[in-house]
Amino acid sequence: MNIPQSSFPRVIIIGGGFGGISLAKKLCKKEVQVVLIDKHNYHTFQPLLYQVSTGGLEPDSIAYPIRKVLQGYPNFYFRLTEVKRIDTDKKMLQTNIGEIEYDYLVVATGSETNFFGNKNIETLGMAMKSIPQSLNLRSLILENFEQALLTDDLHERDALMNFVIVGGGPTGVELAGALAEIKKGILPKDYPDLDTRRAQINLIQGSDRILPAMSEIASSKAERFLEGLGVNVWKNIRVTDYNGKHVATNTETSFESETLVWAAGVKAACIEGLNAKELLCRGGRLRVNEFHQVEGFKEIFAIGDVAQMETEAFPEGHPMMAQPAMQQGENLGENLVRIVENKPLKPFVYKDKGSMATVGRNKAVVDLPKFKFQGVFAWFVWMFVHLYFLIGFRNRVVVFINWVYNYIRFDREARLIIRPFKKIKAK
Repeated sequence: MNIPQSSFPRVIIIGGGFGGISLAKKLCKKEVQVVLIDKHNYHTFQPLLYQVSTGGLEPDSIAYPIRKVLQGYPNFYFRLTEVKRIDTDKKMLQTNIGEIEYDYLVVATGSETNFFGNKNIETLGMAMKSIPQSLNLRSLILENFEQALLTDDLHERDALMNFVIVGGGPTGVELAGALAEIKKGILPKDYPDLDTRRAQINLIQGSDRILPAMSEIASSKAERFLEGLGVNVWKNIRVTDYNGKHVATNTETSFESETLVWAAGVKAACIEGLNAKELLCRGGRLRVNEFHQVEGFKEIFAIGDVAQMETEAFPEGHPMMAQPAMQQGENLGENLVRIVENKPLKPFVYKDKGSMATVGRNKAVVDLPKFKFQGVFAWFVWMFVHLYFLIGFRNRVVVFINWVYNYIRFDREARLIIRPFKKIKAK
């Protein structure tokens, strides 16, 4: 990898997400050599991926070059590659571009979509965990309406204009709300020769309420917001199969749709070498102690979605969200310095700052530790928080201008088919 030897201990961080970037920032001025590895050269602000999928934002406004985040720091190195295997005996990583040894290793690989073993849904459905996937979904949505103009078959046209979103968490709720606003404000103007009133947005949730991780008042209010926008909310229904046109469920209810978006779960993105059964918890997460050390290893750590730290308050680990990952990155940064300086480690204590989700224009729900509110004020709070945590001044300005423009004009300028997406056909 052409990384020079150093008298400082080498800390390798796998993953440039919220946790990895937070940790790297904490370490880059310390007496350690930091090597950050990622298969992309940019950090993705995942909470706004749904806006890329629905044409509200261009991808470069929610992505930021990793090298730019940490440029100018001494003893920092970035390598664009994918880690294939961790050799814990030799303390070495095997990657696409070669091998590299570590003194301390931090796994911050995040999560990936969990299809729960359903190969048909994995092959024919759409995920939304990365910028390329979001661009694919944007192209497919727009291509479906273009195709709907060309067919005289009413059933085929309805299937092209019907959308099924599986999963009633924040991703599913926010995507459903965005699609509903497109149907209401944009499609009639873009497709005047198409009866866009027949377009349907279906949100399917396996439990008895959407946003199950939030308060009951937030769930019920979000459901009312969605229904007010014309979204069909289906609860206590599980999708069991999909053949590219027909969505089967565990009930008599079924859907005809050319577009199924799977937002029903995630699993840890583990790496070979740390995938032994005794190390893994539910969802493939790595079991770690209160100092982020992977069970059985003193020099290997895990943070963010890939790590499960079981505490009394969080017996199944911390939420797989940005805030825990960022806080864990900061705490681990302090602990790695303490290890180098032979000082006692500081146990991690998660400070829950709340959760939120937006449903659409002037509609959001916010759960803070001491306050819960919904509506217009919650929507402004949601926007402020997301702007604050975006990396890069330019990105904040661009996103803010886009939001203001979209609000005033009720428009989404980025509804562009930059690269056509051809969905795999069912066999």
